[in-house]
Amino acid sequence: MNSNSSISMERKRYNVLPVVCFMLLLTFTDILTITSANLDQPETYIVHLNAPDGVKFDTPEDRQSWYHSFLSASSAGSNVEPTLIHAYHNVFTGFAAKLSANQVKAMEKMDGFVTARPERVYKLHTTHTPRFLGLHRNLGFWGGSNYGKGIIIGVLDTGITPGHPSFDDKGMPPPPAKWKGKCEFVGCNNKLIGARDFISSSPLDEEGHGTHTSGTAAGNFVNGANVFGNAKGTAAGMAPLAHLAMYKVCGIFGCPDGAILAAMDAAIEEGVDVLSLSLGGASIPFYEDGIAVGAFSAIQRGIFVSCSAGNSGPFSFSLSNEAPWILTVGASTLDRDIRSTVYLGNQALLDGQSLFQPKDFPQNFLPLVYPGSKGGQLAAVCAAGSLKNIDVKGKVVLCDGGGGVARIAKGQTVKDAGGAAMILANEMIDGDTTRADAHVLPASNVAYDAGVTIKTYIFLSSSPVATLIFRGTVMGVDSAPAVASFSSRGPSVASAGIVKPDIIGPGVNILAAWPVSVDNSTQTKATFNMISGTSMSCPHLAGISALLKSEHPDWSPAAIKSAIMTTAGRVSLSGKPIEDERELRANIFAIGSGHVNPSKANDPGLIFDIQPNDYIPYLCGLGYTSKQVGVIVQKRVTCSEVIPEAQLNYPSFAVTLGVGDTKSFTRTVTNVGVANSNYTLTDVDLPVDLALITEPAMLIFNKLNQKLTYQVSFMRVNIGKVKAPYAEGYMTWSSHKHSVRTPFSIKFV
Repeated sequence: MNSNSSISMERKRYNVLPVVCFMLLLTFTDILTITSANLDQPETYIVHLNAPDGVKFDTPEDRQSWYHSFLSASSAGSNVEPTLIHAYHNVFTGFAAKLSANQVKAMEKMDGFVTARPERVYKLHTTHTPRFLGLHRNLGFWGGSNYGKGIIIGVLDTGITPGHPSFDDKGMPPPPAKWKGKCEFVGCNNKLIGARDFISSSPLDEEGHGTHTSGTAAGNFVNGANVFGNAKGTAAGMAPLAHLAMYKVCGIFGCPDGAILAAMDAAIEEGVDVLSLSLGGASIPFYEDGIAVGAFSAIQRGIFVSCSAGNSGPFSFSLSNEAPWILTVGASTLDRDIRSTVYLGNQALLDGQSLFQPKDFPQNFLPLVYPGSKGGQLAAVCAAGSLKNIDVKGKVVLCDGGGGVARIAKGQTVKDAGGAAMILANEMIDGDTTRADAHVLPASNVAYDAGVTIKTYIFLSSSPVATLIFRGTVMGVDSAPAVASFSSRGPSVASAGIVKPDIIGPGVNILAAWPVSVDNSTQTKATFNMISGTSMSCPHLAGISALLKSEHPDWSPAAIKSAIMTTAGRVSLSGKPIEDERELRANIFAIGSGHVNPSKANDPGLIFDIQPNDYIPYLCGLGYTSKQVGVIVQKRVTCSEVIPEAQLNYPSFAVTLGVGDTKSFTRTVTNVGVANSNYTLTDVDLPVDLALITEPAMLIFNKLNQKLTYQVSFMRVNIGKVKAPYAEGYMTWSSHKHSVRTPFSIKFV
């Protein structure tokens, strides 16, 4: 991850090529710090203030008038008039304004000034999933939770498309009486109850991303949903009867945190219950991270916050949104393929995927060619214009993935050169994670190993041939869920003592609402689209949290998060441990606690709760100053109490052990299961270099909501060299009815 690289997104024009460009932008997560050498050159600053002691603002206008006093004082002697952009009242006391560095320096002398920093620009991280997650209409938890009825999900994204059938309000009650939101276009109803813009002029979605994430979180039931006739069925979001409020914070130049903070400020004021943010940036301290600061203010009001982990995988230390009060969501595969099989002349069959499934593609063999063997690197990745001097007419063309060329753009290159079909072979880092894209010609995206097999066949054969067999929608792929190659991985940089990501959920080839018909040269149209990214997994978890909040209105955000994490699954449909894109067992920094299981999360037995003030000694323990902690928690703080990160009452552990070390931590659990129940450690998975002791050995509860505390001691037993710097395991507390699993990572130093 390059913290100095620009974060932006291209404007969507709704033909095939821009769709691909937009999807490509879902693959990287970076952050731009805007700086200026000219001290008088204005730029946007986020300014944090503390109200003077004894001063109470009766109205937002009174507070805003006080904000203007800072601008007036800073403008003295300046040629540039400062401009207020956003005034904040809920996320923190302060504002965003166009200021020069000299004007900021003048403000520093004023009573109430805390800190100011340049605005950062974040980037977006971008059917069948309810059934895959065990949610069945009219049965069990989904129906029992009333499909999230009465819960308001606020989505911060690129806007939304009113009038789409996913946002129809059939069966929807009016919004709760607490709702104070606004609708800044025509088209709101009892489903889409709010739509506001903080970056342009309208909350309409010009990209598609916000429409897709909103539909994933809370889209209503839509019969016959499909893309090019594939994945046909009833589309629904995770919480199909929850209300939606869109806060547009992203445009063609990304998602500035001034707008993000303004949207979160509004969402808190207007009464949302859940926030979904499929966007983020590189790891930075929490007091400089607008999303982390805004999310803390949200959880102080009982609002659950779900954020995408980022699309910078499979590299380690690549996470976004690492704060422990945020649910950090990685991406996994589904058990559904849109199958396109490569059939080689040597009779080998290699499965891939493609959303475009032509019914009239000839089944006779065609010549097979790999441009990389003749035309160099640009030809290998099928860059625009690179095949002009290579004979591909009427042939099946093998293109390498990557190279800065969008997947569908590669197919356009092949088509322009007269190719009959394309095989798109993954790069090594993408491994087995294949995508079902709306290609412009017959195609198949195959895994990296399959690509190697095809190249070997080409090089060893004097006349290589191939064809493609289109098999349509294939269900029951038992390798699912697997970790998506692009899903960002831990360990956390901002807080190494907290395991991140927290959870993984569906994020590959996700079908959801799209603003317009997807249309290519086949003239096949649909109002849904299938895209991939942790942008897609984040709203799945936002919707699931809405279901849990509907069923358990008294649970805190930390309690909901705990229920999701301690009940997560760790095996695929095959019964084997969840794998990554290399078909290797996925580690804790890829899956966190595991894959979400909504029905089990509804009845977790025990929860690990955390109150907002509990984070203060944790933040002090990160080495933050009292002022920096105060920026996050929005009050004056003295770091008189400090705890290690691993002492936070989190549903997982991240521990560092030196030779001969023993470290002990406590956890407090609350009984939300059966009044009279006893829990013992029934399943402990320990690495060879570790011993673990818990005290007490049994947790005995005699009433609901009773809290008990236990201590866990981690002991390094190997005094020699360890095989790897990290190890992992888990412990499971079990009663006659419930199992509560907490994973841990160990760093050996």
